[in-house]
Amino acid sequence: MRQGKALYVGLSNYPAELARQAIDILHDLGTPCLIHQPKYSMFERAPEAGLLDVLQEKGVGCIPFSPLAGGQLTDRYLNGIPADSRAASGSKFLNPDQITQEKLEKVKKLNALAESRGQKLSQMALAWILRHEAVTSVLIGASKTGQIDDAVGMLENRHFTAEELATIDAILNSSK
Repeated sequence: MRQGKALYVGLSNYPAELARQAIDILHDLGTPCLIHQPKYSMFERAPEAGLLDVLQEKGVGCIPFSPLAGGQLTDRYLNGIPADSRAASGSKFLNPDQITQEKLEKVKKLNALAESRGQKLSQMALAWILRHEAVTSVLIGASKTGQIDDAVGMLENRHFTAEELATIDAILNSSK
């Protein structure tokens, strides 16, 4: 940065207070922070504990990664772990221990809500992430073109009623 080679900077996985400090330091150095990439999904809500507010306050875009929780927030795991899935293959990003019976029950309930909205679960999960003003985009790890089509299809229904949001919170906060 001091040599002028970094014109803009992005951060990843900083908690709220460290993000605030880093953004301020970068600003003072004359190299603005433009984006922050946190891990954020219905199952990973840590950015809601202040980070999204800091990013919005500082005018820094938020582009979450893993918004579909490694595929858990798709219809892929509705009936358990398929033999040809990421979880079954020993991926470092998703292992079978992460797909518990409790989580599968939540996924099934979320899927039912998505269907009632005329969406696939993945589309609802992406719309849910994008509902926050601080979130400017999401990173999806598509391995098939159909997954990109599904993600773009989310744009047809991005809005939630207060009742739908309350239902999602109730599902996610339930112990079963």
